Amino acid sequence: MTNRKSKQRTSDNKNIVTGSIIATLIAITPYLFYLHESVPNTKIWNTFLFTYNSGHFESANVAMWIFTGKLIPLFLLFIWFFTCRHWWYHALLVPIAMFTYQIFGTLNEEIKYIDTNQLIYLIPIMAIIIPSIYLIRARIFNKINEANKSLEELEEEFKISPKNFWGKIKEYF
Repeated sequence: MTNRKSKQRTSDNKNIVTGSIIATLIAITPYLFYLHESVPNTKIWNTFLFTYNSGHFESANVAMWIFTGKLIPLFLLFIWFFTCRHWWYHALLVPIAMFTYQIFGTLNEEIKYIDTNQLIYLIPIMAIIIPSIYLIRARIFNKINEANKSLEELEEEFKISPKNFWGKIKEYF
């Protein structure tokens, strides 16, 4: 009996530590966003690690402002995706793909217009995700009509819960 309590206590401690880390990462996002203010308003930014040429932005500060404006929401979406326990969490892949595309577009120095034609590149992702979510939803409602289970019980049945972060990553590859 004490062995089971010990395992439960260890599991609870891991959940508290993981939850605390995630909460801290979410809480510091405003500070991460405003890091762009420490970047000089010059075309070339020299640091002891690297030299950054802002290219078509004409200012490293503006480039980092645009970059953080896309990176922080992407970061929050990743946290939401990997911690979400609902059956519809795959829908989060669409805005994740959109922000990823925007970040690569921001880093591309040869592009003149940022955030253009992104819907064309999102259509294949949406063509997979949206029907998949609809099929899962249809399965849930078919089971509701066939069984005497509540929606919460069916959501629990459809949850995919790997034991850790790497288990969740392996689920997709």
